[in-house]
Amino acid sequence: MKIVFQDPTFSLQLLRTIGETYYKGADIGECLSTAYRIKEGDFESWYTEWLKTAKRVHKYADDCLAANHKVSAREAYLRASNYYRAAEFLLINPEDPRIQTTWRSSKECFNNSGKLFSPPVESIKIPYEGTTLPGHFYHVKDDSNTPIRKPTLIAHGGFDSTLEELYTSAAAPALERGYNCLTFEGPGQGEVIRKQKIPFRYDWEKVVTPVIDYALTRDQEIDRNQIALMGISMGGYLAARAAAFEHRISACILYNGVYDGYDAFASGFSQSLRVAVENGNIDVVNIVVGILSDFDANMRFNLKHGMWTTGSNSPFELIQGSKKYSVKDIAQKIECPTLALEAEKDDSFPGQPKKVYDALTCPKKYKLFTTEEGAEEHCQSGAPAISNQHIFDWLDETFAKIP
Repeated sequence: MKIVFQDPTFSLQLLRTIGETYYKGADIGECLSTAYRIKEGDFESWYTEWLKTAKRVHKYADDCLAANHKVSAREAYLRASNYYRAAEFLLINPEDPRIQTTWRSSKECFNNSGKLFSPPVESIKIPYEGTTLPGHFYHVKDDSNTPIRKPTLIAHGGFDSTLEELYTSAAAPALERGYNCLTFEGPGQGEVIRKQKIPFRYDWEKVVTPVIDYALTRDQEIDRNQIALMGISMGGYLAARAAAFEHRISACILYNGVYDGYDAFASGFSQSLRVAVENGNIDVVNIVVGILSDFDANMRFNLKHGMWTTGSNSPFELIQGSKKYSVKDIAQKIECPTLALEAEKDDSFPGQPKKVYDALTCPKKYKLFTTEEGAEEHCQSGAPAISNQHIFDWLDETFAKIP
């Protein structure tokens, strides 16, 4: 599927941004008019045009709030947050000060929007190894505005998602179906890498266990017997890794599944480049990957963003480090019911979800989203309706079997 751009990275990221329209995180016309102004393949043009749109919609929100038009303000702040996120996305130099300013604008807009929700979105801090992880808690409440103990979805992103983005991809559909939702960012993600400078870790159970500990302190709102964990994109690996060791999770959703990080990373490598990696030819790998990234926007982004968020000092170190991100030897340790999702034309983790599904020994289900369904892109971008249908119908049926 190509939208406006022929470049796969630009097209997918536009589709990702437009997809938030489903829960009022974007508007189609605003997205398309922005895209038509962007020079294809030009990261600076992408930033400039999305920033213009974000600032314009941000002003709409401020003006609406000043005039006490709270619904309009809430919706405009939500869209502006998404557009600031899109603008910052392709800033790949971690020393670029615009990363911090644009990211903060995205957070500010989301927080302003969240205050106008009913009930308001609750910002939380989750204790973690001498510091805290940022999160949001979304409440299901009754007519008297009293918290209710409910099944709860815990959701996190993957390689490049943000806490705020998890509202449209996880919290909004969860709330509609009567689930509380707790979203968070861990090492390598969002605020944790931008502000705290804590890089990714492969042993994600060390991240999820403190999140579960925190969730169980909210026993008036969270049913401890019905806690689901969902990881999105590379989060499909992270969530599977956590579920293999953290058995207080009642159900796991791999959206989409990741079997082996290195195999996914190297899926587009030539055989000679793979041999160079395996033989430890550091200089050759660094030079070749650097040249390839000059001609491939997706590789350029993955390389620069990956080195930053993993704390790697070279392309070779990043590639070697990806070998730790594998469920080859631990998938059988997952005990809870697990749903593995796959998109037919996903070029980020091609074929990986089915490998995860085949390795699982727990109660399991696999869903392949197709081109005919309009859901073939990575993480079913642009197709939230059918994606949420399968996720939450499965979760309803799974939790119905748990007392």
